[in-house]
Amino acid sequence: MLTRALYTAAWQVVAPLAPLRLWWRGRAEPGYRERIGERYGRYTDAPPAGEVVWIHAVSVGETRAAAPLVERVRAARPGATIVVTSMTATGRETARALFAPDVIQAWLPYDLPGAMRRFLEHFHPSLGLVMETELWPNLVAEAAIARIPIFLVNARLSERSARGYARIGPLIRPLLGALAGVAAQTRADADRLEALGARDATVTGNLKFDIGVPADAGALAHSLRALYGDRPVMLAASTRDGEEAMILDALGRRPLPAETLVVIVPRHPQRFDEVAALLRARAVAHVRRSAGRAVPADVGVVLGDSMGEMPGYYGASDVAFVGGSLAPLGGQNLIEAIAAGVPVLVGPHTFNFAEAAARAVEAEAAIRVADADDLVAKAALLLADPARRAAMRVHAQGFLAAHRGATERTWRFVEGKLARISPTAAG
Repeated sequence: MLTRALYTAAWQVVAPLAPLRLWWRGRAEPGYRERIGERYGRYTDAPPAGEVVWIHAVSVGETRAAAPLVERVRAARPGATIVVTSMTATGRETARALFAPDVIQAWLPYDLPGAMRRFLEHFHPSLGLVMETELWPNLVAEAAIARIPIFLVNARLSERSARGYARIGPLIRPLLGALAGVAAQTRADADRLEALGARDATVTGNLKFDIGVPADAGALAHSLRALYGDRPVMLAASTRDGEEAMILDALGRRPLPAETLVVIVPRHPQRFDEVAALLRARAVAHVRRSAGRAVPADVGVVLGDSMGEMPGYYGASDVAFVGGSLAPLGGQNLIEAIAAGVPVLVGPHTFNFAEAAARAVEAEAAIRVADADDLVAKAALLLADPARRAAMRVHAQGFLAAHRGATERTWRFVEGKLARISPTAAG
């Protein structure tokens, strides 16, 4: 059985070696080399004055989902300082782009008791909102000692993850039981979290439905289209390891309609060069987005090696496949693609977004494909059928409208819990 003492001992072994890993990862993503002391709860800046509301969003997807919640906190508590913590360099860069300079950014420390204690003492938040599935036993234990309420919001837990957590029940059950509240995306998520020890998890919906399309998305899409030329465009968005090869193999067996441009945007920036090498090895003529030049008519592939431009990529496409779903990886966020108004295709493996994907397919806002060959076949049909694409856009609007409102429900839930903990804490 994995208890918190054994878990902490394991962290104490690996934590001294972590800077080496951060330095190694910093070769491709320099952000990992920033403020390494914060990973251990050590700060050079003065602590913020007044009330602090802390939001933790581990990486890009969680940070984008937190955007409407940040705005709601600002509206409810205009005098409070908001601190947003990250774990990944891409998450930190996304937070910088979305929120700076209006929030304080920091790394969440490694889950060591002393590091978490120093983090909480430095910022002393009145409450913490932890996004999705970030379960850190020592963080929650130290927050309980400091009497800081921690909420798990936009919470999701797939069946696969639930089975994994069940194996370490003695570690997870006290953690979930100590939370001030759990606001889950779906009833299934709530049930799985309650089975593991959460108390009275409430369904508030998915915050990603409340994310607006960025104001500059249209201009970015227009500039990308100018580089692409007047051609049909199929986007393969947020692809994961192995999926690019699957798609290229399928395209070799059954090409898309003549002149179609395929835009491949890997999920992780450290894989940009890897995918470029794959394209070169297969003698696939391509242009990298980072080159910033027009795509010649005889080039069939663009490698989207840029950060923060996904809304533009979606807006510049006629059809979009959302990656992480051909391989058994659980899928990436399809709501962003649907919100952009592009017809969406997803693979068979969407367990990270199970209900959203199922409901989108039912609403005809998305189409599920069986494999890479089916992806190419269905993309070809959509590219040849403007009326079907227009109908999917209409269905997408209805699907999004039916699922908005999670931000308000989540904040009302948090305030209600805070009022019961301390009538003066809610506001």
